[in-house]
Amino acid sequence: MLRTLDIRDMLLIDRLELDFRPGLTVLTGETGAGKSILLDCLGFVLGWRGRAELVRKGAEQGEVTAVFELPAGHAARAVLDEAGIPVGEELILRRVNALDGRKTAWINDRRASGEVLRAVSATLVELHGQQDDGGLLNARGHRALLDAFAGHEDLIAATRSAWSARAGAAKRLAAAQAALAAVKEEEDFLRHAVAELDTLDPQPGEEATLDAARRSMQGAERIRADVARALQILGPEGAEGALRDADRWLQGAAEKAEGRLDGPLSSLDRALIELGEAAQGVEIALEALSFDPRALESCEERLFAIRALARKHGVLPDELGGFAAELRARLAALDAGEAGIAALEAEVAGCDAAYRVAAATLSTARAEASVRLDAAMAAELAPLKLERAVFETQIAPGEPGPEGTDAVAFTVATNPGAPAGPLNRIASGGELSRFLLALKVVLARGADALTLIFDEIDRGVGGATADAVGRRLAKLSHSAQVLVVTHSPQVAARGNTHFRVAKSVSDGMTTSRVSVLSAAERVDEIARMISGAEVTGAARAAAQELIAG
Repeated sequence: MLRTLDIRDMLLIDRLELDFRPGLTVLTGETGAGKSILLDCLGFVLGWRGRAELVRKGAEQGEVTAVFELPAGHAARAVLDEAGIPVGEELILRRVNALDGRKTAWINDRRASGEVLRAVSATLVELHGQQDDGGLLNARGHRALLDAFAGHEDLIAATRSAWSARAGAAKRLAAAQAALAAVKEEEDFLRHAVAELDTLDPQPGEEATLDAARRSMQGAERIRADVARALQILGPEGAEGALRDADRWLQGAAEKAEGRLDGPLSSLDRALIELGEAAQGVEIALEALSFDPRALESCEERLFAIRALARKHGVLPDELGGFAAELRARLAALDAGEAGIAALEAEVAGCDAAYRVAAATLSTARAEASVRLDAAMAAELAPLKLERAVFETQIAPGEPGPEGTDAVAFTVATNPGAPAGPLNRIASGGELSRFLLALKVVLARGADALTLIFDEIDRGVGGATADAVGRRLAKLSHSAQVLVVTHSPQVAARGNTHFRVAKSVSDGMTTSRVSVLSAAERVDEIARMISGAEVTGAARAAAQELIAG
């Protein structure tokens, strides 16, 4: 509920502070006095689109502050929580308009963007007039209005849940189908690649092992001939034979050498022993260097095959095993794909059936609610002198969505036999005002958290019809705070609080003033609205009668 509105240096207002109360507040004044300025200032602090130039002439900036009372569970709290703005029982909106056109907004002293400000204000205030843009004339919002009237929250929640489940299943099916199609495109490649990898069966670390063995065999091939020649030279046909001949010759001469050859013979024996050991070592090495040429060829063939396959698939040789496992998994997905697709198709069909049931239940409830809404509208239209008009809620098949499959539109026929059509095309200005008011009264369920503003919605009506409009506004104010700008004394007489707007000129400067009327001032103001500039005793009596009635 709007509690206070503080305006400084905006348009024709230099300083104004208004306190608002529950119930019906009426705003009156002569034409041109500035009633629309008050709404412009309120719209400015709420972030609505409006006039470009708002700063009062001679001022550096204009400022508007609005204070709202927020009950627990108010929709604004969710918006503020999402925006990270703390809020208690009171909500303060403040917006400043600089002379250069820059606009800055605060919510509870926190800077706020225009988007957040408008999101919050949408939960606080509704403006209705003959060019109503609050949803009553917009057919796209009629389904939501019908659901709000009937209290379909649980049915809509069930339908949304079914739609979400259906959409999720369809998304999973589409993803599986796309994946299967992609795998099928490479099926031949996968089967060939897996067969090739399975045939070769490369093992982790095998490439390094094969490379080392190949290098070893290649090295042995290069040195074996030299080792063999060395063994031959060390053997009986070489050094060993020569040393033994020398030993035999020296042994024959030693008896006559009187001991002079004993030392050389001893050294020669040791040399023969060392030579034998060397020859034995070389022989062992020669045997180790021996290999089958076919083993080298086989080693090279496998090594080259592993490296070629790694290059072909763009992986490291040691990664071939993991790559093969990946390809096998893709093949398994392909082989199991058809069964998986069938299961997902069954899930989609089940979710679709559940959605159709939920949507059909909601459609049935909407059809029943439309009858109640039409009856309620008929009861409201008769006192507004529209008893011959026919209001009808039309429900037709629409595009399936999270809130069902119905397209809802409010239509009217203002005269018997006349074709029905949209409100804003069939009804005249005065009729449209009354249709909108009747709709708002009927659809008032849940409006207690809103401040409803009606801008000259009674234009074009008078007498008993205007009285009926006033009574409907008063009825609506029992469940919501209502502010109405009016030229009708019958409507003004129904107000709980009465503001009067007057324009004055001082020192060449025009300003608008808003004052709260006392009981006596209220009688005079309504009398002025009845009689014009000159307030007569008869007009005052009529005003008192209207207020009492």
